[in-house]
Amino acid sequence: MTTLAAPRKGWGRRGRTPVHALFRRVCVINGLVFALGTSVLALSPATVSARVRLTELPVLVIGLAVILAANAFLLRSSLAPLDALIASMRRVDPPHPANRVDRSGNGDLNDLIETFNAMLDRLESERSVAGAAALAAQEGERQRIARELHDEIGQSLTVALLRLKGVVDRAPEPLREQVCDAQETVRACLDEVRGIARRLRPDVLEDLGLPSAINALCHEFARTAGITVARDIDPDLPRLDPDVELVCYRIAQESLTNVLRHAGADAVALRLTADADAVTVRITDDGRGGAVVDGAGIRGMRERALLVNGVLTVDSPARGGTEVRLVIPVDRPGKDS
Repeated sequence: MTTLAAPRKGWGRRGRTPVHALFRRVCVINGLVFALGTSVLALSPATVSARVRLTELPVLVIGLAVILAANAFLLRSSLAPLDALIASMRRVDPPHPANRVDRSGNGDLNDLIETFNAMLDRLESERSVAGAAALAAQEGERQRIARELHDEIGQSLTVALLRLKGVVDRAPEPLREQVCDAQETVRACLDEVRGIARRLRPDVLEDLGLPSAINALCHEFARTAGITVARDIDPDLPRLDPDVELVCYRIAQESLTNVLRHAGADAVALRLTADADAVTVRITDDGRGGAVVDGAGIRGMRERALLVNGVLTVDSPARGGTEVRLVIPVDRPGKDS
């Protein structure tokens, strides 16, 4: 049984591929240039003998130069969109949104440019779906670990703490100090487990909203890092889409973690503001600054920002300090269309 092959998607409306259209354009341009050159030579008073004379060489050279220059100019103008297409290909970077190539006024190259733009749309769509699935799985795993830390390890440490309290009451005097030290160690471990669980699953984000969660995050950072965070949080910020709030929280959390690990800063400032069109999160520090390395943390932040159509910029000049800025467009209820 014979199976007919499906038509290729790259063919144009009249059975032409972009390569065929480009080939036709080059042939037409060359034909026009040579026809024009022939017409000029035929109609001009200039003549060439059967054996070219030395005085006629300048006429031939000038004519040839004009034909070549006109041909080069027309071809360059026709193929200029390919330079823009190549430059756009070189700029394609998965963590960043790619710019589309303008297809207006490009004639037979419109099919090629349109196909390239459609390919970028498919890549970004697939990247967004894959990134959303990966981050959803990551959040689910964070919640599972936080739940196990709280329900299992936390409960076990609480039981151990209560039993040590009973032992302290009955321990002889020579051992009481050691049991008290063990009790304090278990209490510190319990506090650390609870802190890890809170960082993995920010319940305050779901219960009280983004401003309260950011305030709690800054308070926890100041307690553990010993660095006070100057906060400027919009008090009138309404509840946003849960995905937007989670992205803002995670990026602020990762930024503060990077300050603690890499910046060597003495002061940190965090701003959370909103207007009619966007929510902005800005974290700055007075650390050492320098070149920004797109490690796993920054790549993760960029991927999270893309999921909500946000733009993340990281600026770290050599003179010192780092600024992380996240801008997410939002649609407010009741906003004028």
